[in-house]
Amino acid sequence: MSTRAAPGDAAGVNSPAVSSPATSSAATTGGVPGARSDGERRSGPGAFRRRLLDGLAAELAAGSYRDATVAGIVRRARTSRRTFYQHFADRDECFVTLMAETTGEMVRYVSEAVDETEPWPEQVRSAVEAWFAYAEAEPAIVVSWIRDVPALGDKARQLQRMQLDGFVTLAQRLRQRAELRGAGAPVPRESVIILLGGLRELVATTVEDGGSLDGVVESAVHAAVSLLTPQ
Repeated sequence: MSTRAAPGDAAGVNSPAVSSPATSSAATTGGVPGARSDGERRSGPGAFRRRLLDGLAAELAAGSYRDATVAGIVRRARTSRRTFYQHFADRDECFVTLMAETTGEMVRYVSEAVDETEPWPEQVRSAVEAWFAYAEAEPAIVVSWIRDVPALGDKARQLQRMQLDGFVTLAQRLRQRAELRGAGAPVPRESVIILLGGLRELVATTVEDGGSLDGVVESAVHAAVSLLTPQ
């Protein structure tokens, strides 16, 4: 999510907080999540809230969550601290909201990338490639999700379960439909949990080491097909 120039702040503008993680869908560039359009960012009751979340995303891209500040967020959002506190209680709440939206967007993006008429190994490939495409488009946000969310303690648990349950549900739904076509046994929940943990760590270490996610996606696909294909 890149930060673009936005019009000046209007004091006192309020928009209701949105609790659902899937309330804001990423715009896409070439089918991959990316910067939201000016129209989405600059209009509507959630425009200032959106700009603040984009401001935090820009802070993450420039450094890390540990270095992000409310002052930095509002500077990048071209708004005010007053407006920030109308939408979020503190920096952590803004971060949790951004990560919740990221979770919803990622699960949707991966789900939409899978053609359920394909053979099971091809469905797994499509899902993993989409996971990596999302991470390639939003590396700072995805790595911050992996590294910084656990440090939030109790605030993190709901987020972590949200992402885990989202991908477990997706994998089991796809597998159940594949079974109806005679593709074999169901996917154990444990296998999806193991795979998700491995993908997270592979993405984080690759990005942190300055590597290319394109260079490791085939290894990820091979591992995912092996893990999610019942023997």
